Amino acid sequence: MAKDIEILKNENMNIADKIYIFDTTLRDGEQTPGVALTVDEKIQIARKLNNLGVDKIEVGFPASSKGELESAKKIRAEDLDSTLVGLSRSLSSDIDAVLDADLGYIHTFIGTSPLHRDYKLKKSKEEIIQSAVESVEYAKDHGLTVEFSAEDATRTEKDYLFEVFSEVVDAGADFLDVPDTVGVLTPIFTHELITDIKNNFKTPISVHFHNDFGLATANTLTAIECGADQAHVTVNGLGERTGNCSLEEIVMTLKSVYGVDLGIDTTRLYSLSQLVGRLTGVKMPVNKPIVGDNAFAHESGIHVHGILNNSFTYEPMSPEMVGHSRRIVLGKHTGANALKSKLKEYHIELDEEQFCKVFDEIKSLGDSGRCVTDDDLIAIAITELSSARETPIVIKGLSISMGANVSPTATVKLEIDGVEKETASTGVGPIDASLTAIRELIQDTMEIELEEYNLAAINGGTDALAEVFVITSDPDGNQSTGRSTNQDIVMASILAILDSINKLLLIKRSI
Repeated sequence: MAKDIEILKNENMNIADKIYIFDTTLRDGEQTPGVALTVDEKIQIARKLNNLGVDKIEVGFPASSKGELESAKKIRAEDLDSTLVGLSRSLSSDIDAVLDADLGYIHTFIGTSPLHRDYKLKKSKEEIIQSAVESVEYAKDHGLTVEFSAEDATRTEKDYLFEVFSEVVDAGADFLDVPDTVGVLTPIFTHELITDIKNNFKTPISVHFHNDFGLATANTLTAIECGADQAHVTVNGLGERTGNCSLEEIVMTLKSVYGVDLGIDTTRLYSLSQLVGRLTGVKMPVNKPIVGDNAFAHESGIHVHGILNNSFTYEPMSPEMVGHSRRIVLGKHTGANALKSKLKEYHIELDEEQFCKVFDEIKSLGDSGRCVTDDDLIAIAITELSSARETPIVIKGLSISMGANVSPTATVKLEIDGVEKETASTGVGPIDASLTAIRELIQDTMEIELEEYNLAAINGGTDALAEVFVITSDPDGNQSTGRSTNQDIVMASILAILDSINKLLLIKRSI
């Protein structure tokens, strides 16, 4: 990677030798509105996180319910390599629940900002410090590794925040966590705050940043640049309100942009994201960095031409690095190189004339507002491959009229060997009416019977391409296939029938 991306490091950064990834998907991630995970689902996610190689997994809030306690116990029984963490308030009863779950690491918190002191806890500054210190001491006395969070730290007076941190450090806290509880930090203030904390405390610093203004990842990276030792993250950025700092964004930015080795198996990121998305029911936007459907998708002809020569021209990392895959999307911006690459992928060989017709069809569909799928392309290309190379009969016009309790009428204009003919016919439906009109127009040239008719919508949606396959025959027993794809079912049917008729006519004239 270092040969393809210029690693961003300079002497002003104070990046720690070891950066810990603390995943809180099973705790803060589950607090995403509308999300509730079963014990088995939590175990599946915990296993995936463990196999990914995260340092710490916050398994839940054991004191909050019997279910949470049992869930924590069952995850503990998995004997995972990652350190398992339990959340607790600064209450001995909460700490006892973490101990009951047989967890060795506790994340204990208490609100420190004026808002939390006055409106939630209704406690004085002195009472807050006393609760914080007593909880840390109690946890340490019971052999736990303690991470202390000053909830709403970024809206707490700095001198008071430092006083709280100083007291809990003296009480034995192993990590000091700085939560940006409502996501109000910006990178410049993050830099100032984390730098000041690092200059005043030797205890490792952890950061837990929320994404209310879309700055959680940027603020977390800034904190790491300033010496933060640990980042709290969630898979897919799940969490309260707009979520937390995204696991995949932090891991890949540190790896690809900063050149930091976290010991994470990044090839498992996409499958982890997919699992969490399915279990929580929270689907990622297509433009979600790293794991979104469009993270490695390209349509622009210029971009596709670049990545076909060297993927790093328009990708900062390879999709294989995260277990994802590259997609070349077809549409109005598609270039010839992209189309040729797609056709090669499906082993479809077209001559120059056929290629140009397929290319024009793709562009036309793109201009109509459609995103052309691979299935669309395959159908269009196969239609072109199987179409008659000579077309003595060509459709020049089609009009369908229908009404309640009235048989549909099809008015069809054909050019037959250079001569235009037009007629109108009725039928049980617009396709049947059109076929009747075609039979009438070509009766002086040949007779045909429709032996087989198959219609398929290539993809879902009311604008899906219709693919029609037919077999027609003549009185001499000759049979021929016809195929067409079109957004209009009636037109697709007529074109397929005419394709088959033209082939029969060429057979007849060659005898």
